Amino acid sequence: MDYKKTNAPLNTVTRDMIELSEDTGNVYETVCIIAKRANQIAGEMKHDLEKKLQEFASLNDNLEEISENREQIEISRYYEKLPKPTLIATQEYVDHKLFFRNPMKERDSQD
Repeated sequence: MDYKKTNAPLNTVTRDMIELSEDTGNVYETVCIIAKRANQIAGEMKHDLEKKLQEFASLNDNLEEISENREQIEISRYYEKLPKPTLIATQEYVDHKLFFRNPMKERDSQD
């Protein structure tokens, strides 16, 4: 899912964890699923931001030569205004856009 086109809220939303964990039957498992997805999204966002900011980096920077670049500031502001990775992951989970499986449960059901 593209984190730039998400309908996740920009601020924290209180959620009923019992209702949220109906798919897994376990609140802690649900939290782990959301946390792992949030880490994936955060890594993807960090990689994208670094790639865009790399264009502005020069190899021979001195402290005296560093100047503010308006485009670089705008890119940073854009990423700051995006919803946090945890909110995006939670919204993906609520919208049933996450695929998850528990290998331990699959192994136990085969025995």
